[in-house]
Amino acid sequence: MSFYLRGLAMAGSLMALGAPAFAQTEVKIGYALAPDSHYGVAAKTFEEAVRAETGDQFEFTHFPSSGLGGEREVIEGLQIGTIEATIVSSGTLANFVPETGVFDIPFLFRDLDHARAVLDGPIGEEILAEFDDVGLHGLAWGEQGFRHITNNRNAIETPADVEGLKIRTMENPVHQAAFDAMGAAPTPMAWPEVISSLQQGVIDGQENPLSVIVSVKLDEVQQYLTLSGHVYSPAMLLVSQPFWDGLDDSQKAAFETAATEAVGAMRAYVDDVETTGVETLKERGMEVNELSPEEKATFQEAISEAYDGYYETYGQDLVDSIVAYE
Repeated sequence: MSFYLRGLAMAGSLMALGAPAFAQTEVKIGYALAPDSHYGVAAKTFEEAVRAETGDQFEFTHFPSSGLGGEREVIEGLQIGTIEATIVSSGTLANFVPETGVFDIPFLFRDLDHARAVLDGPIGEEILAEFDDVGLHGLAWGEQGFRHITNNRNAIETPADVEGLKIRTMENPVHQAAFDAMGAAPTPMAWPEVISSLQQGVIDGQENPLSVIVSVKLDEVQQYLTLSGHVYSPAMLLVSQPFWDGLDDSQKAAFETAATEAVGAMRAYVDDVETTGVETLKERGMEVNELSPEEKATFQEAISEAYDGYYETYGQDLVDSIVAYE
């Protein structure tokens, strides 16, 4: 081989050695529930949809079952850029964008279709955009469904049955005000502490949608389920603002498309569990009762004083516009 050819070969070898390998961007996604929950289904769909749009540009690492800590800790991780994504309940979000708390007002939504229409419409989009001001980027509203009460003390049919009940709530002042008005003893608590607290009798009960009650097998630590449907529970797919700012336009579009697909999968899960969940829990041994419209009306009356505070916090015009939204 000539000196010239040897030189070219050596140069090529050096270039190969010095060429940077293609680096994938890691996306750590943390959420409070198990992989087979509605959160897990949404996270898996989200990853698959991003990969379908971007190929191998991103490597997802999932941390289900609070593997990165409680919801508040995870959101704070997003703010400082140590975690890239999460699926999170609305109750925690109110600590970062207070306006999200309006969706947690009891007896605000008529049904799932009404709730989804509000969240996907201009009211939901306006509140979603506010996360950009606090180091976060809201991609889409998901959901958990309507919340119901479980406990180990007694069946619940009237507000008197809730009197003094030590019930875990999210760290959410809207929920706490409602249970205070009923005469219960609301106990704010991060989700990772709930199961052990129920087992040890630190609290009597908790409230969550069927999607959560079924997926985490609350029937193993709770005897009574009351289908109260007192609050609709949204969720949100969030990414870190530093992470979002580092994406190019095509990548942002891919994440937005993926979020829409993830929300569709999450809502399909909720629709299914709303149909099958009650029978599943009965088969597992829970005692189940459902509040009639008349019984719900007594609970609405019991918390009427809390509405004055809701109107003061969020504005009666906003609350009324949600109630009237078609």
